Amino acid sequence: MSTTLQKDYKERIVPALEKEFNYSTVMQVPKLKKIVINQGLGEATQDKKIIETAINELTAITGQKAVATLSRKDISNFKVRKKMPIGVMVTLRRDKMYEFLERLVRVALPRIRDFKGIESKMDGRGNYTLGITEQIIFPEINIDNINKLMGMNITFVTSANTDEEGFALLKQFGLPFKNANKN
Repeated sequence: MSTTLQKDYKERIVPALEKEFNYSTVMQVPKLKKIVINQGLGEATQDKKIIETAINELTAITGQKAVATLSRKDISNFKVRKKMPIGVMVTLRRDKMYEFLERLVRVALPRIRDFKGIESKMDGRGNYTLGITEQIIFPEINIDNINKLMGMNITFVTSANTDEEGFALLKQFGLPFKNANKN
């Protein structure tokens, strides 16, 4: 079961990137390895229900079971003990990754109020992290059942060697960057 983005990658994006960067073989063309969605929930130290709610919401958004992330050490200033749940994450690969990316680009991002595009700041290794302030932009979330707005980080991990290659790949996938030129 391949999604339209997967087919689009093979038929349109690979030849376009091959031409743009003059690769000698198709294997050099960067590909999207995985998408990691992460929510840091520091306030979960006081309220245990927040983690359960976040797991259910992230599972609904991604279609894959979310897991709680645990603290690595004690931090007394934040009232955190070792192995305490302080966040939620999901790692998407293959079909589910493409399905999520397609929903993100075509449905969720256009629902953001006053949306003018996303920042084009890469991490130096061809990967990109997008910060979202509210989970209600996803149609899977019922606004009536929300008791707290929670943001999330969505990290796109690519096999690109440089920021330029990673940026070109994500732009071809349809991520709406603010400015087309690289800063």
